[in-house]
Amino acid sequence: MTRLRRTATAAAALAFTAAATAVLGFAGPASAHVTVNPKEATQGGYARVAFRVPNESDTASTTKLEVVLPENAPVGSVSTMPVPGWTVTTEKRKVDPPIEVHGSQLTEAVSKITWTASGDAGVKPGQFQEFPVSMGPLPQVDSMVFKTLQTYSDGNISRWIDDPAPGAEEPEHPAPVLTLAAAAAPSGSATPTAAVASPDDDDDDDDGNGLAVGLGVAGLVAGLAGLVLGGLAFARTRREPVAKA
Repeated sequence: MTRLRRTATAAAALAFTAAATAVLGFAGPASAHVTVNPKEATQGGYARVAFRVPNESDTASTTKLEVVLPENAPVGSVSTMPVPGWTVTTEKRKVDPPIEVHGSQLTEAVSKITWTASGDAGVKPGQFQEFPVSMGPLPQVDSMVFKTLQTYSDGNISRWIDDPAPGAEEPEHPAPVLTLAAAAAPSGSATPTAAVASPDDDDDDDDGNGLAVGLGVAGLVAGLAGLVLGGLAFARTRREPVAKA
């Protein structure tokens, strides 16, 4: 009897939780959003990034993606990788001062990239698609915020345009953010510093060298003297008659 009562109580609790969730919308996973991957790159360099687009609709496909490049961080070179079933167009704007790329001064920069699905190539429910882009030289800023519009086949548009706030929770519709780190300083080899000998060390070396030279000369003289004396003794021995027995 007690076991039946506990089972009934648990079932009632589950039913109440389900009803509350359905009516009030309490539970449920956080919605996915458009992101840029990888999330970090280096200032002044080139990066290959991909805008990852999940489909959040249960009934419609994603048919268009519009990515706006930040005005405060223009990039001189932007190129896209072909995505099967999608066409891509770019828009440009004037920049002042010009951007220097490989010694050339560019007065225009890409301001917007638009991908549009052809036929049945849209991102379907439960799927995601990546849209790769190569860009650089990356500007000398801490981050790049790409405001993005995601259009569905039923006409609905998800606007991922909210700027992140440092130290705050993620906004409801966050824009993709690429964090830029400062380039590492070149690891130049240190120039070796010549050792400077102290005067005392020089004197010691000179004394040692002088002593060695003196000993060498003295040994040479002694050797020559020995040879001379030996020669004289040999010559004297040959001149003296041998004594008869």
